Amino acid sequence: MNAVKSRLDTWLGRFTMYRLILWVLIILVVYSMVLNILGWLTFGLPQMLVHLALSLAVTYASNRLLALVFRTTPHSESSLITGLLLYFLFWPTFAPLDMAGVALACFLASASKYALAFRGRHIFNPAAAGAFITGLTGLNIATWWAATPAMLWLLVPGVFIVLYRTRKLLMATTFMVVATGIVGMELLSRGMTLGQALWQPLAQRPLLFFVGFMLSEPLTLPPRRWQQLALAAVVGVVFAVPYNLGFVANSPELALLVGNAIAFFLGQRGGVQLTFQGSRPLTPGTTEFRFAPHRPVRFAAGQFMELNLPHPGSDGKGRRRVFSITSAPDAPELTFGVGTAEPLSTAKKALLALQPGDSVSATAVGGDFLLPRDAGKPVLLIAAGIGITPFLSQLAADGSVRDTVVLYLAKGRDELACVEQLEASGARVIARLADGSTPPSFMLDAGNARIDAGRLKELVPDIAGREVFVSGSPASVDSLRAAARGAGAHKVRVDSFAGY
Repeated sequence: MNAVKSRLDTWLGRFTMYRLILWVLIILVVYSMVLNILGWLTFGLPQMLVHLALSLAVTYASNRLLALVFRTTPHSESSLITGLLLYFLFWPTFAPLDMAGVALACFLASASKYALAFRGRHIFNPAAAGAFITGLTGLNIATWWAATPAMLWLLVPGVFIVLYRTRKLLMATTFMVVATGIVGMELLSRGMTLGQALWQPLAQRPLLFFVGFMLSEPLTLPPRRWQQLALAAVVGVVFAVPYNLGFVANSPELALLVGNAIAFFLGQRGGVQLTFQGSRPLTPGTTEFRFAPHRPVRFAAGQFMELNLPHPGSDGKGRRRVFSITSAPDAPELTFGVGTAEPLSTAKKALLALQPGDSVSATAVGGDFLLPRDAGKPVLLIAAGIGITPFLSQLAADGSVRDTVVLYLAKGRDELACVEQLEASGARVIARLADGSTPPSFMLDAGNARIDAGRLKELVPDIAGREVFVSGSPASVDSLRAAARGAGAHKVRVDSFAGY
């Protein structure tokens, strides 16, 4: 199972979240048209093709126009995703007023990114905002027609892949349990059987599409996992409980907007502008980048930040990339340790091409890879290669007051990053160097043998009493987590650098 999971992680890591969602939605669009040809959907293929063209064209064009007005670089992938979402939200038709309503929803979705934003960061899911406001005008109402049994054959695996890649499966499960439970109880009270009461919300209501492509949008989620789970439960209630307030009634888009508003007050409100200060090599394949934030950034040691790096000719990695913050939360500058060995993505090339004084925007801060609040709790930090980066922030924050052991796996001595910082932290550092070279004198040499459960137990005899944190590539994390479990660790937290 670990081998299968590692291969899946490696394959999915080739795609950014945006590119993956875009491809999944494109596949679902093609599938919907195949279903229509087979007679399982009854829209009419010309109507579907025109509806698709309208949704994409208006969303894409309006996004670029508004970006020009607001003097910012448009995110084309994001606008295409919004257009595809609206394709599935509104009924394909040739009725002039309905088509005008779709066009209005597309324009409003783009406009919401700029008008309903705070410090450069949009507050609401654009597709939901466009659909909701259009519904108030009476021109058109979102029907969420993707919620049909025939679509489930590809919708279920598509949603699973997206949620697995974005690590939102637990959040999605929370929403599904709450919403399905409420709807199911209502249907049972109407005389349906248990099977019917469970099947109907899954097959004929847009729960799966909603949670897979809209509720899970990272930019409109709070940063911590417990916050995301609580939010999923609240949105599940608002989604499933029927109500009518006169001018508005319950709808999926309104439930999502309520959740977006709650999330806005829980996290880093607004985007963050960073001024590039400089860079320095940490190892032959790793570079540290320094930025000065225009305003204070709230984050905890071990969290990540998503940087927006606009550049021409973007590859499959996209222009938005997530990097672990290596500086302490109270440091005047933000630093990131980034793997810069060849082959490089175009985003990393853009990062390396920055000149001091250049401005970069950060779109999100989050993550739950945090040390225990109790500084008296001993920890074991296992880093494989670039996986050392989140630990650097944690060691800078409280390494001197916590019983900390660091196990650092690298190819050789020259691949050990921030050696001076590791020595100054006061942590006990163990190095396993694959080429058999000797680590610095303050580090314990673990040799070059593979780290399995037995060897880990030898190196850290009290591992059962430590909370273990593992960071690195998906394959390394899976192997080292299994070793830690086998050595007696009771609690293991991981941070996989998928697509790094």
